[in-house]
Amino acid sequence: MIEINLLPGSGKKAKKGSGGAKLNLGASLDSLRGKVRDPWMLGAVGSCLIAVLATAGLYVTQSARESRLGDELEKAVQDSTRYATVLKERETVEAKRDTVLRALNMIRAIDDDRYIWPHVMDEVSNALPPYTWVVSLGFSGGGQATTPVRTVIPASNEGGSGRKHKVATEIVKDTVRVRLVGNTVDIQALTRFMKQLETSAFLENVQLVSSTRAVDNGKDVTQFLLDMRYTRPGAEDVRRVPLAVSVR
Repeated sequence: MIEINLLPGSGKKAKKGSGGAKLNLGASLDSLRGKVRDPWMLGAVGSCLIAVLATAGLYVTQSARESRLGDELEKAVQDSTRYATVLKERETVEAKRDTVLRALNMIRAIDDDRYIWPHVMDEVSNALPPYTWVVSLGFSGGGQATTPVRTVIPASNEGGSGRKHKVATEIVKDTVRVRLVGNTVDIQALTRFMKQLETSAFLENVQLVSSTRAVDNGKDVTQFLLDMRYTRPGAEDVRRVPLAVSVR
């Protein structure tokens, strides 16, 4: 039987070409096998693999951290917005509190010092001994509530951020001094008078400025000048009672 090949070049040549490919692949494998035996090449390949794995691990870790930090940042921004509103309301309330506190301190100061003159006259009258009389009596100093209100900020109330947590108000106290001029016919009475003034809850630091011989209505007397300081007793030392007046 005669066979005719209608595809020229697909016979033995194809087989030869296939065999050549196999020879080339084997040669490549042999070449690669020879190169792999080189220790420096092995180190380079291992380093590349480790670098790729480390980079992939860092990328995954950083991506997870970025996602977590993004969620925390969003939550922190929401909390900051909410707390900013709360702090603003708190500062508004504290400002109102300080205003009311200043007003209360001012009222309290005026109420405490509106009876300076009655207190002084009452204490002098109670301490005045026999054969002694007052020629003139006066005081210097306006008392409280006549000087501006001072705002006091304690250092312990100031936080690290510079924000003041509490503001205290204080009314500046003016020193009130009392000067008394009197006459006496008994020098011992003057000593008793000064001692009794010292026991008063409203007077202190009683000092004899001068004492001279004088004539009053034809009588020899000792004219003396006393200087003392008015004190503001505490709330526990002053008893306040309502004033009741009967009307008929």
